Amino acid sequence: MIDRRLQYVVATARYGSFTAAAERVGVTQSAITKSVADLEKQLGYSLFNRTARGVLLTEEGHVFAERAARLLDEAEDLFRGTTPGSDPYADVLRIGVCPSSLEGILPDPLSTLLAKYPKIRFDIVGNSYDRTVQQLRTGAIDVALGYDAAFEEHPDFRREKLPPIVTTFFVRQGHPILECEEVTTADFAKYDLISPTSSAPYEYAWRHIYEEAGVDVRSRLHTIDFFPIVARLVSETDAIGTVALNYTSTRTFRKSFACVPYKGSRHYAYLCCVTRQRWSPRPAVRAFIKVCREQLPNTDMTASELRELDMESA
Repeated sequence: MIDRRLQYVVATARYGSFTAAAERVGVTQSAITKSVADLEKQLGYSLFNRTARGVLLTEEGHVFAERAARLLDEAEDLFRGTTPGSDPYADVLRIGVCPSSLEGILPDPLSTLLAKYPKIRFDIVGNSYDRTVQQLRTGAIDVALGYDAAFEEHPDFRREKLPPIVTTFFVRQGHPILECEEVTTADFAKYDLISPTSSAPYEYAWRHIYEEAGVDVRSRLHTIDFFPIVARLVSETDAIGTVALNYTSTRTFRKSFACVPYKGSRHYAYLCCVTRQRWSPRPAVRAFIKVCREQLPNTDMTASELRELDMESA
């Protein structure tokens, strides 16, 4: 039988603490803590760094937890008794989304996928970039949807590049910045900025704007990836927000908001679907990637306009 300590390690890695893992597995927190400590002693290295807020995998722990998760998944498939010819899509597809605001572009692809494979089941989790990376490595999710630039530093991941999302800056109607004949970097840096993420690809762009104006970006930046909150704050304050370019042409947007006439207002970021390099994606994962490639996103920009943005960002 599979050593239950593998289950304890994977659960702890997935949920970030011994207490949360114990609740999921159905044992006491002390039982998991002791079992993991005994396993670490047997292995001769630490699997987790203990902190006041929970636990984080060590470098060796990442490797161990990934292999343990794979073993548990294979054991589950084996005991499930799947027979040749059975529906390979009759299973749960676990999708991680980072930042969570990207969940808003999934309805069409998921609807298409479900219509084609009615026995598929979705488990979608929006989370931070760091948490999504950890979930992907430990097998808590099968595939991640996020910004391509954010995952470039991970050679253990396979990235399937998708078309870009194009964003621009927006403010409330009547905002003081709209009175400027030509908005400069100094004008822009007077105001707070709300960003959906503090990681790549936007981190450098935002920092560059404020540093050029001699302003510490940390004193101006809010990180909020739930657009209804962003819209509310922008409508009631002088904060500047970011929004998908195709949304700015809607009547709802134009009624309350306006785009900032700033020379560097447009930014684009390629999306990607991410899987583990060493694990072959299941049929449901491959189908999800295919439908995302075909349907995401609608940028409302021509190929020549995208090439222009490519040259500007080079």
